[in-house]
Amino acid sequence: MSKKILVLPGDGIGPEIVAEAIKVLATLRDEVDLDIDLDEALIGGAAIDATGGPLPDATLELAKEADAILLGAVGGHQWESLDISIRPEKGLLGLRSELNLFANLRPAILYPQLADASSLKADIVAGLDIMIVRELTGGIYFGQPRGVRELDNGERQGFNTLVYAESEIERIARVAFDIAGKRGGRVCSVDKANVLECTELWREVMMKVGEGHPDIELSHMYVDNAAMQLVKWPKQFDVMVTTNMFGDILSDCAAMLTGSIGMLPSASLDENGKGMYEPIHGSAPDIAGQGVANPLATILSVAMMLRYSLDEPAMADRIERAVDKVLDDGLRTPDIMSEGMTEVSCEAMGDAVTAALNS
Repeated sequence: MSKKILVLPGDGIGPEIVAEAIKVLATLRDEVDLDIDLDEALIGGAAIDATGGPLPDATLELAKEADAILLGAVGGHQWESLDISIRPEKGLLGLRSELNLFANLRPAILYPQLADASSLKADIVAGLDIMIVRELTGGIYFGQPRGVRELDNGERQGFNTLVYAESEIERIARVAFDIAGKRGGRVCSVDKANVLECTELWREVMMKVGEGHPDIELSHMYVDNAAMQLVKWPKQFDVMVTTNMFGDILSDCAAMLTGSIGMLPSASLDENGKGMYEPIHGSAPDIAGQGVANPLATILSVAMMLRYSLDEPAMADRIERAVDKVLDDGLRTPDIMSEGMTEVSCEAMGDAVTAALNS
């Protein structure tokens, strides 16, 4: 039976980078007999402009029916003046919540060809391979109550609630321990247990789950120290697991260790392995339409999709080898360009990866 993939190009550079990822999927479908059906829908600012809301009912229904979702990016300057309840980002948050995509996997891998592109010294980052597991549907981004209120003295006060139930912590802990069992066997849980009662509970639950995985080494680190250690000695980490907001911040920090945020894919999974796959770099409206965006993170997100949701690990490997080959060939988009390399456009990079699939 064909697997259904819903494609959500979104805003900014989203349509450009997704178009190149679709080339890769189409090549695998037409030449390697990958049994998939592709559908497309609106989300984010594009959906607001067309329907008045960031997550149309039609998009949500297609997403529920799909086996996997490929997302470009959402957001842009033209929608920033809208009320926060209907901004483009609410479409993305709504999908995560409605589909219960609680486990966000964000690998930070340094391709050896890009060691010089990292902002850190090559010997600090060479061989870097971290998996950040971010809890995605709880925490301060979803906690209630939230809002802006007026105090008795007339001053306005903003407030958000950080809240986690034991069950939410347990399930993200199991994901982290399972992944560590297939990697280096180490989990570092990041919290702020010395200040926040919510993350004190987080640490307690992590320790409890860890007792059931005696083969995995569990450590704990406060989030401020974790940010420092990512820059000081990033290769000490194997799997990092943390809350929604901490994971959002730390994974972007880790992204820059790899040379470019344009190189990193992500997966957001439910309990059954259904997932939404997207690059972590956002919509980059400042370069939209210029043909200079890096599509490799989106293409590598397709590889994650094949591995985690479509049970096609051999095809995932094939895509990753193709990306490795184009980097070996010296092809670079502007964000990863260095002396002696060949600068190419977004479209040309997609064409090169597609050609490398069959080489």
